[in-house]
Amino acid sequence: MLLKIKTALILLFILLPGIKAQELRCSVQIESRKIQGTNKSVFETLQKAVTEFLNNTSWTNEIYSQQERIECNILINVQQQLSSDEFKGTIQVQARRPVFNTSYSTVTFNRRDQDMQFSYVEDQPLVFNPNTFSSNLVAVLAYYAYMIIAIDHDTFKQYGGTPYYQKAQDIVTRAQSAKEPGWKSFENKKNRYWLINKILDQYHRPLRQCLYEYHIKGLDIMSDKTPEGRANILSALEGLRKVVKQEPGSIAMQLFFDAKSDELVNIFSGAFPIEKGKAATLLKEIDPSNIKKYDKLTSSQ
Repeated sequence: MLLKIKTALILLFILLPGIKAQELRCSVQIESRKIQGTNKSVFETLQKAVTEFLNNTSWTNEIYSQQERIECNILINVQQQLSSDEFKGTIQVQARRPVFNTSYSTVTFNRRDQDMQFSYVEDQPLVFNPNTFSSNLVAVLAYYAYMIIAIDHDTFKQYGGTPYYQKAQDIVTRAQSAKEPGWKSFENKKNRYWLINKILDQYHRPLRQCLYEYHIKGLDIMSDKTPEGRANILSALEGLRKVVKQEPGSIAMQLFFDAKSDELVNIFSGAFPIEKGKAATLLKEIDPSNIKKYDKLTSSQ
């Protein structure tokens, strides 16, 4: 009976006009204090346009309830005005995922992109066409929308985010003719091109496997089975040694630890000394950029 009801609801969403799957619940902020002498209303309309674009676009064919929409934040810090309608700055993107049977939300995505250059005219509509590249602003926002959705899927199903990583990669491919930076392999090793290509690289599959085990077998059971969940997280992290051996300083690994380093310290702070020591040793090996954070795990022993 339950299956019939669920099937009927899915058909209802598919068949009725105007009912779409909005996947994101995104809070958007435009910071423009460094821009002097410009009509500030352009940034107010930009904030509204970006908010509506991200939250009202149907990025997938899946059915999302209001409670299932992915919580995320985007901060666009406009630092330079290059012309009357062209701007340059940074974009900070963060997303969260609820942890089962708790009120806690864990950060799944946390990235600061330095290559945010775009054109925008006040009241200009933002429209995403998956088959063309017409606006760098739209392309960057769509790229991060798919990255957020893909990583969220990876935390619930083993390699579940693959189709959405591929959509992000498609955007990169179409953006190769863009004049704005962030899309090309030769620009730098930390841009959008390299991020998506590394995540989809075969050598980074242990990272995606870790995403799944970390959340489903780790965080999601910790409310009832804290020691088991913590042990599963440590086991999931062990698999990242393969990625570090293959590619030290991987941008995809950096993305993971930008989201998880503080949380990992909190998780293992409550462990027994032996497990805490193992965690500290492993984390310093696979994430040397945050050694000072992980020192806290053993400094109190």
